[in-house]
Amino acid sequence: MRTRNVLVFVVSFGLATAVLAQGSEKAKAKSAAKVGASGPVVMPAGDMKWTDLDPTGAPGVKIANLWGDHAKGAFGAFIKLPAGFEAPLHTHTNAMKIAIVSGTFIHGPEGKPEVRLGPGSYLLQPGGNYRHTTACDKASECLFFAQSNGKFDLKPADGGKAPAKK
Repeated sequence: MRTRNVLVFVVSFGLATAVLAQGSEKAKAKSAAKVGASGPVVMPAGDMKWTDLDPTGAPGVKIANLWGDHAKGAFGAFIKLPAGFEAPLHTHTNAMKIAIVSGTFIHGPEGKPEVRLGPGSYLLQPGGNYRHTTACDKASECLFFAQSNGKFDLKPADGGKAPAKK
């Protein structure tokens, strides 16, 4: 009887281990699918596809999607602003997390002093009714990384008080 109990325990333990291992493999597979089914995603700078963000509303502004599609939904992208570029008072539907790579990015909250952000700086730009201007210093183009949980848009704001220039 004791041998039978031991045998039942060993078989039960073995089955439980197999089921747990299978579940763990499925979890690993799901995790790998999020990163890239075949491993890491590598995109050298020279291989990035740069396109016009909005040739009529923002001439010279370029974007390179890294994941997602900025025109359709959540995305991560590099964006280039030409030296001296200025976007008037506006809002965005979705918040954006921005990290400056090069140049001097100028963020102007409505009615407040503008903020000059150099390489290594970070900005969480709220979506919704947050009115601001965006510009790039005249000294050189601005390159920054932007990430958002929704598509990119730029909605011009009527009237309002422009930020104070520094």
